[in-house]
Amino acid sequence: MDLSLFVIQTLNGVQLGLLLFLVASGLTLVFGILDFVNLAHAALYMVGAFICASFTFFLGNFLWAVLAALPVVAFIGYLVERFVARPLYTRDHLDHVLATFGLILLIDTLVHMIWGPAGIAVPLPEWLQGQVTLPGGIVVPSFRLVIIGAGLAAAGGLFWLVNHTRLGMLIRAGASNRTMVGALGIDIQMLFSLVFALGATLAGLAGMLIAPITEASMGMGNSIIITAFVVIIVGGIGSMKGAFIAALLIGLIDTLGRSFLDDLFKIVMSPAAAETSAPAVSAMLIYIIMACVLALRPQGLFPPKVR
Repeated sequence: MDLSLFVIQTLNGVQLGLLLFLVASGLTLVFGILDFVNLAHAALYMVGAFICASFTFFLGNFLWAVLAALPVVAFIGYLVERFVARPLYTRDHLDHVLATFGLILLIDTLVHMIWGPAGIAVPLPEWLQGQVTLPGGIVVPSFRLVIIGAGLAAAGGLFWLVNHTRLGMLIRAGASNRTMVGALGIDIQMLFSLVFALGATLAGLAGMLIAPITEASMGMGNSIIITAFVVIIVGGIGSMKGAFIAALLIGLIDTLGRSFLDDLFKIVMSPAAAETSAPAVSAMLIYIIMACVLALRPQGLFPPKVR
């Protein structure tokens, strides 16, 4: 096995894991606290990418565009909570799924009307377009390291918010027993709005970070939302720690599996059979892990503490 290729693919897996965490953390907050199934979380990921692309061309700087786009996405998340999610809190999960699926179609149509059907390539500053040479002569794109750093910083900030602030205390209390939180006089509707806006911001940030690599395109969140649901099931619904560890685990397994599973299969089968079976197995690997977790520990690997 080529060591440099292994390091590069490991970094790719960490990058994927941190992007998954940004999406899954907001999803698990909304699902764990509001008990609301939000399929439109994927659309907020896409909207974040498009808004960032527009700000990039308007401001002429990608980093300033990200900072300007974050509050816009948070406000869109607030509007979704106020006018779509809030009337459905007392309804069952099937109504949540149907309403948010319809919202996906609505947002896709609005994106098509505003930005057109083609994707938008997001330009990076020159200092982010180069490469960094790691010890051992391993060359890595600079922006990939920026994504990893931004993901870790966002994860650290989120853990600080959840574990060391009054808002975080209310979020944790709401995840454990939201009825008691409301009984203690907390404005539960405002808490729900803040949680929803925070989740939208995290999803939008993930879309902004990946847009310069894949471009902002319609439907770009459809695949990552499925993997994000796998993450929160494996980690434990409502658990930030579980979402972080499961996201890194899923990202590494998915990336390394697609890169090296055929080499492992060649040890026990013919090269032709390995080349044929490895892609199929690697595509199913994260779902196999989810099935094992559901069978052996259905509450997830790191479920939140519930009194």
